Amino acid sequence: TPKGSCLESVKIAIDTGYRHIDGAFVYYNEHEVGQAIREKIAEGKIKREDIFYCGKLWNTCHPPELVRPTLEKTLKILQLDYVDLYIIELPMAFKPGDAIYPKDENGKIIYHETDLCATWEAMEACKDAGLAKSIGVSNFNRRQLEMILNKPGLKYKPVSNQVECHPYFTQPKLLEFCRQHDIVIVGYSPLGTSRDETWVNVSSPPLLKDPVLNAIGKKYNKTAAQVALRFSIQRGVVVIPKSFNPQRIKENFQIFDFSLTEKEMKEIEALNKNVRYVELLM
Repeated sequence: TPKGSCLESVKIAIDTGYRHIDGAFVYYNEHEVGQAIREKIAEGKIKREDIFYCGKLWNTCHPPELVRPTLEKTLKILQLDYVDLYIIELPMAFKPGDAIYPKDENGKIIYHETDLCATWEAMEACKDAGLAKSIGVSNFNRRQLEMILNKPGLKYKPVSNQVECHPYFTQPKLLEFCRQHDIVIVGYSPLGTSRDETWVNVSSPPLLKDPVLNAIGKKYNKTAAQVALRFSIQRGVVVIPKSFNPQRIKENFQIFDFSLTEKEMKEIEALNKNVRYVELLM
């Protein structure tokens, strides 16, 4: 994000009423997020315990001995004593080191073999140390979740799994599996994504142009985006829409004054194409 824009956006979001902030070391803006939170606390607008901050363990930091130091580094950048949720960002590891995307001479990512269960144990130790109130995962499929859930001596199960989830990619099987295990699905890209071909699969049309979402929106005097967000929260999916536009930050929050009928929910569910926008090609 351009310098300063994240700081301003987080302050606007907190003033609007947002309390869940989804961050990550690899977004390179945690210092601004931390500053925004601290400024709002100093203003008396919020207390620290009002904010739910999610941080993430990057792929180069999976070896167990790197987990706590990585979280401590995040806390130092944020200038906070703890995060509310710390998650393993992806179930695959890259070669540890200073490079965020370590590559060989042919430009191919250098992977690293680690044991997810050992990484999870190091996450559990962070929770025990009070550095993270809760721990979870991201981009895990059922098999990877089962590996953790069935781990001998499991101390804490993942509280959440952050995955792509929206009307074109509704994740019904994963949602059901997570429900059975009391794991909350946090849906990223709940409004679809930008059309940036470097990281987005643009074979699916833009979600917010969808005629069904727009027709339902018209009925409630809401935007297609507001309908898409409402759909997810009515299914029990936590949404984390990203925006740096003050108007849209406010709009994305205005979804608690209407609800979709069962028929409308089914119509939106039927839009599922089972195609990801975010293919995580690396």
